[in-house]
Amino acid sequence: MTILNESMRETLSQSLFDNAAEDNFKSTSIHKDIGNISYLKGSQKEPLIYTTIGKIFSKTVEKFGPREAAIFVDQNMRLTYYDLDREVDRLAGGLLSLGLKTGDRVGIWSPNRYEWLVTQFATAKIGLILVNINPAYRLTELEYALNKVECKALILAPQFKSSNYIEMIQTLIPELEQSESTKFTSAKIPSLNYIISMGDSVNKGILGFDQVCKMAAPAHKIMINKIANRLDPDDAINIQFTSGTTGTPKGATLSHYNILNNANFVTQTMQFSENDILCIPVPLYHCFGMVMGTLGCVVRGSKMVFPSEAFDATSCLNAIEQEKCTALYGVPTMFVSLFSDASFKTRDYSSLRTGIMAGALCPIEVMNRAVNEMNLAQITICYGMTETSPVSFQTHVNTPLDKRVSTVGLVHPQLEVKVIDEAGKTVAIGEKGELCTRGYSVMLGYWGDTETTNSAIDASRWMHTGDLAVFDKQNYCTIVGRIKDMIIRGGENIYPKEIEDFLFKHDAIINVQIFGVHSDQYGEEVCAFITSKDGSVLKQEDVKAFCKGQIAHYKIPKYIKFVNEMPMTVTGKPQKFVMKDMMEKELNITY
Repeated sequence: MTILNESMRETLSQSLFDNAAEDNFKSTSIHKDIGNISYLKGSQKEPLIYTTIGKIFSKTVEKFGPREAAIFVDQNMRLTYYDLDREVDRLAGGLLSLGLKTGDRVGIWSPNRYEWLVTQFATAKIGLILVNINPAYRLTELEYALNKVECKALILAPQFKSSNYIEMIQTLIPELEQSESTKFTSAKIPSLNYIISMGDSVNKGILGFDQVCKMAAPAHKIMINKIANRLDPDDAINIQFTSGTTGTPKGATLSHYNILNNANFVTQTMQFSENDILCIPVPLYHCFGMVMGTLGCVVRGSKMVFPSEAFDATSCLNAIEQEKCTALYGVPTMFVSLFSDASFKTRDYSSLRTGIMAGALCPIEVMNRAVNEMNLAQITICYGMTETSPVSFQTHVNTPLDKRVSTVGLVHPQLEVKVIDEAGKTVAIGEKGELCTRGYSVMLGYWGDTETTNSAIDASRWMHTGDLAVFDKQNYCTIVGRIKDMIIRGGENIYPKEIEDFLFKHDAIINVQIFGVHSDQYGEEVCAFITSKDGSVLKQEDVKAFCKGQIAHYKIPKYIKFVNEMPMTVTGKPQKFVMKDMMEKELNITY
């Protein structure tokens, strides 16, 4: 981990909230002494922040206390930074009253609610490690996650959509019904002692969120500051389980230093200030919401707007218009949903300026519509992964449109990146290979899994992303797919994104995913899942005719399936392994 020298620390307090210079990324360069190879080093102009989240939060409250900090539309709540600070200290004191100590893990299983935001900063302030639980998890997944990191407490919403979290936790922990107090012992999850429920529901063995907040005594409030002052920036503060597109979820463990610096650079690139108002429809349990979103806003003193507990296109458009948001975050599928909303063309987008489209590969047409139809002239593209806190590349607000719609931008400050071949050798500029990242953003590791950590992070601290990338001569990076997604047909390497980008040019196609299915003759054949526009009549032969003569014959999908929705994770990432299984079953392919 990089540590600031004394002179850098002295200037930090003056520079922390300053806007980035527009040329921040322009100093990014290929090292001239190593020739024409795919290695880049980010700008070194901006110092890294070596402090804790709690101290940054306190600094923001001191500077911007009376200003609005957060608006939760569904809960009809508006909080200033002073309000948020008070609620954070109430919860932090209450958690201390339960006997929780720095380093203990506290799970949170909830959609976007005011309690989520309070929990994020309360746990950070006293050094509890927040464990993000996917709201879509069911009992087996929840049990696995809680046991993997040995959570001592779980904060949950009463329900979300069709999921009744109270009933589910009572099924998982039947001891709650027999518990004579709010501290219990569970046979299935031995480490777990407390369940804390948001809202007003009262259930045996389960504490209420506000009840815990009221437990804070004066002594606990004194303890908060003492603990905050002794925390180390390199301490683990957050565990995020990978989305599970393949295999068993792994607990990526992140420090104050990891996510605080990433939040700083992400918002700096968008030229955020205390005058910005960010619409956050993305889930808080993911880095997009809680690092790039909430933590980024706290670093800048910006206002956060949460349109609804989970993404809803109409609610999102309402929030943008009513709160005069200047920025919007979303994955590509969210933007597609906004475009499809019946009221989309009647809305006022004059307040919007910037934002981020990330979380999955961004189709060119979707980006163009965001720029041209939503007034998002300064929207940026980000690329990264949970294990890198998360962003490694980002376009600038002034990046030329052609680069903004075809690349993921330039390497972030204070990071190194390279592209390697199968032998681990750095490839030449313009050649495809696996992208690797090194620097402050690389996670501490996967919780309790040294072997998997060592397979992802090599001895030189390079994080192997599993993504295929290409660097161009202007230092821009293009992600061309996943190594595991690459299709090998008759010895030909086929990159799905290349075909996807081409098919997006068809007027009737709004979403497409390309993947391979097994073939006895060729090893794999190209398959396409396509979602077409409402009212359009698109047939398989139309798609193949559109491809003929435009892309190589072996890239033209042999199998095409029209679907209403793509199998996706909650964060909007396509689950190609699910699509592959569906198609192979439909085709009766066995091997």
